[in-house]
Amino acid sequence: MKGRMDTDMGHIVIDREVMARYAGSAATECFGVVGMASVNVKDGVTKLLKKENLSRGVVVSIVDNKIRIQLHVIVAYGVSIRAVAQNILENVRGRMETFTGMKVDKISVIVEGVRVIDD
Repeated sequence: MKGRMDTDMGHIVIDREVMARYAGSAATECFGVVGMASVNVKDGVTKLLKKENLSRGVVVSIVDNKIRIQLHVIVAYGVSIRAVAQNILENVRGRMETFTGMKVDKISVIVEGVRVIDD
């Protein structure tokens, strides 16, 4: 289902793919996030996604005109996963509610892997 808002000037419809891309972008801006992950269910292999495929690591659903988001991320080695996840939750919720004008009901952060970052 697409996000739909009715205003006094008309209707606004936002595709889930657009929301997924925006949520993925907001998540990857957070400190400690290496990138979004794509999980191959068949092999159980986790793959780091490039910038143009951010939406593949995000699942967006809309229930009762509220957004539910599932983010599959890869975090940097040595950072607090709890702190990174909290940062993702706050950033994505704020950005998505501002961007769409819709309420975010639930965000799930699934850490699919840890990577060492070379500086």
